[in-house]
Amino acid sequence: MYQQLGLIGCGLMGSSFALALKRAGLVKRVVGFSPSSSTTELALKMGVIDAIAGSAAEAATGADLVLLAVPVAATEASLRAIQPVIATTTLVMDVGSTKRDVVQAALQTLGNRLPCFVPAHPICGREVSGVQNALVDLYLGKKVILTPLPETAAVQLQQANQLWSALGCKVSEMSPQTHDAAYAAVSHLPHLLAFAMMNSLGAQAEGDQYLALAGPGFRDFSRIAAADPVMWRDILLANRDELLAQSQRFQASLQALEKLIETGDATALQDSIRQASQARTDWQHTAAAAAK
Repeated sequence: MYQQLGLIGCGLMGSSFALALKRAGLVKRVVGFSPSSSTTELALKMGVIDAIAGSAAEAATGADLVLLAVPVAATEASLRAIQPVIATTTLVMDVGSTKRDVVQAALQTLGNRLPCFVPAHPICGREVSGVQNALVDLYLGKKVILTPLPETAAVQLQQANQLWSALGCKVSEMSPQTHDAAYAAVSHLPHLLAFAMMNSLGAQAEGDQYLALAGPGFRDFSRIAAADPVMWRDILLANRDELLAQSQRFQASLQALEKLIETGDATALQDSIRQASQARTDWQHTAAAAAK
């Protein structure tokens, strides 16, 4: 059991983490900090945290576990703020959706406390944000990717594995570079496409009329466009190189389909659709098997 969680960022991800730790009996006390006092006051009222800190450093002081649940652009400032107060035995983690920038921030700020840091990315979330939308089971059954640095201490890495596993997560490890390349393809690009689709419709005079006619397929495709703007601004910019490379591949694939439609090549178009359908089916079966 951890004596104190220093929670830096009391939004959806951080608050859900604190609630999950409390339900599992893995922490005695949670001290939380967010730039917005209304957020920490609500977190206190909801029982997410047990005390409000006036700064990130205050939240981390005396903590044997620290979680950074802040926009990725705020990671460097947050790590710099807590570096003087964390102990050599403290486990420090983040929940950012990009990892190379987070690792670079740690290298620039943590100094002799770098071994304490285990970068983490829980593969979960909601379209809504904020402490008021926190869920105690947000992480249950979800994947968590750890991207340890060469300097990360073996003890802290083992603790991170054990902690996420205790919350019911499926934990794996990979390099920050592999992580960012993979999630540019399967997460960041899909969000970019959903944002572009909604903006494209919104720019059309008949957009509202078209949306009124939309069904379940459009609902499923566009769901992630309702994501938090600040968080996704930071993610897309932080992983721009990998994201733009994936965008170029997508555009080439889209143009190939457009060409088939333009030329009326029904056979090739059907084959391309069948290939995509089979790939989606294969992935779904693989994912279902892995979840068992």
